[in-house]
Amino acid sequence: MLLAELEVWHSRPFTPTRRVSLGHLVLPSDPAPGFGGLLLGAVVAAHMDPADDDLWPDIHRLIDQVDRGDNVVQPRLRHRFQVDRLGLARSTHRLIGEGEDLKFEFDSHGNKLQQVLGAIYAAERLEESSRHLVAEVLHTAMRWTGPIGPDLVARLVGSRAKSFKSLADPRAWALDLLGFPEGSKKPSKRDVTVRFRGQLMVVHPDHGGSEVGASAAIGDLGEARRILLAWHE
Repeated sequence: MLLAELEVWHSRPFTPTRRVSLGHLVLPSDPAPGFGGLLLGAVVAAHMDPADDDLWPDIHRLIDQVDRGDNVVQPRLRHRFQVDRLGLARSTHRLIGEGEDLKFEFDSHGNKLQQVLGAIYAAERLEESSRHLVAEVLHTAMRWTGPIGPDLVARLVGSRAKSFKSLADPRAWALDLLGFPEGSKKPSKRDVTVRFRGQLMVVHPDHGGSEVGASAAIGDLGEARRILLAWHE
């Protein structure tokens, strides 16, 4: 299942001009950062080049400008952002849902900086209500040095939950995980705590739960509790 898609059009390798444009975008960002924000963050994380560390301060500044909705003077970071795509090559990046798993697919044909710039300028197309959180995702992604996978997703969304359902509808996932009946409305803090403790007794090895996967199950329960308690803030 296609969850998000980003097309970056850019100068072809070995051409003297340096240009970046955007093509087809599928970037759902509600609730923020959404699958669209995750894809933009993953593109940045996958294409940040340590060799370009002298450009990092300006990349951070560009993210902040896009976040504020400023008019970005061109060219920027050695590339001109434009609408026209004539003569440009295309790179396509996708976020795919496979069952409960998320998979990133990067099809890059330009240099790394072009992909990063494409992701940042794409954030400008998002609703203002989502753009600030997505900008924070991009800042975080710049500092990521690990593999592009579940741990990155958890880091970008600030959550231990990494499954498709937990990201698509975190509250519904949390209600289901803590055993609330289908169709339950906003539970009280007391009910959340009671359900959490009950489910914890079920999965904890000290109370008869399986040791296999216990740590992940306990972590998921804690994240579900956090999500539902935050509902009251």
